[in-house]
Amino acid sequence: MQLEDVRIFVATVNSGSFTAAADQLQQSKQYVSRRVAALEETLSVRLLVRNTRKLTVTDLGREFYDHAQRILEAVSNAEEAISERHGMLHGALRISAPLSFGMRHLCPLIVEFMRLHPRVQVNADLSDRRADLIGEGFDLALRIGPLADSTLIAACLGDLRMTACCSPAYAKEHGMPSSPEELGRHKCLLYGKESTTGWEFVVDGNRQVFEVKGMLVANNGELVRDAAVADAGIALLPYFIVGPAIEDGSLVPVLESFVPPPLQLSAVYPQHRQGSLVMRTFLSFLQERLGDAVAQPAVRRPARG
Repeated sequence: MQLEDVRIFVATVNSGSFTAAADQLQQSKQYVSRRVAALEETLSVRLLVRNTRKLTVTDLGREFYDHAQRILEAVSNAEEAISERHGMLHGALRISAPLSFGMRHLCPLIVEFMRLHPRVQVNADLSDRRADLIGEGFDLALRIGPLADSTLIAACLGDLRMTACCSPAYAKEHGMPSSPEELGRHKCLLYGKESTTGWEFVVDGNRQVFEVKGMLVANNGELVRDAAVADAGIALLPYFIVGPAIEDGSLVPVLESFVPPPLQLSAVYPQHRQGSLVMRTFLSFLQERLGDAVAQPAVRRPARG
């Protein structure tokens, strides 16, 4: 039995299909399927039931999966222990992060981290979907905004400044709101859950939520920003997304006297990965180097994620 086949089987179960596992492992679907079949032949058992719609894990497959996860974790811990003894970090790191923040702030840091630790293999998934860290085998994820209760451990990386803005042409045609109450009469460009929760501002020292409405709801901040630049309405976004457009005059700030509360940036990771030297080293690196993007209170809270 080859360890690589065990890794491929675990990735297939975590991702739910040969295609998704192949994308994750950067291999062909045919290769992944062939290696799982070879593992089944070695064990003389059926691990997966294949049909045209989905893969189903057999009872024996589920039992083997539980053992396989522990085996891979033990191998990873052994690799890290040896690398620590030799003074060179060694291992793999799988990261999930929001697309816009990842492109602007995380990617340069990943390149720098790999330069410092050339024997660490990094697999980064940049997407605005919320990944299942345990089910998909991630070591760490960056999350923006409130965290739902879970078994994940969270480390606060700091706060992301929020800014309301619109294009000069929109402001000229529709006027600028003088208070958050007036947003209800404007076209607002909604980011994620804002379509149901509204926009929050600090008024007279108190946080208040104001109803907003508009014809665009998107889960990607850059799409919302581009719509604002194209005169489609008012957006409320993290400054790292709209900052360059404000600096070049494509967008102008709105409601500057009313400060939107910042969004918290957090790193979350499964409890079983807290012993990983690679993960801990990368997390410390993020806490140290993200100062240009966020204010960094080095606070660690109970499990949320």
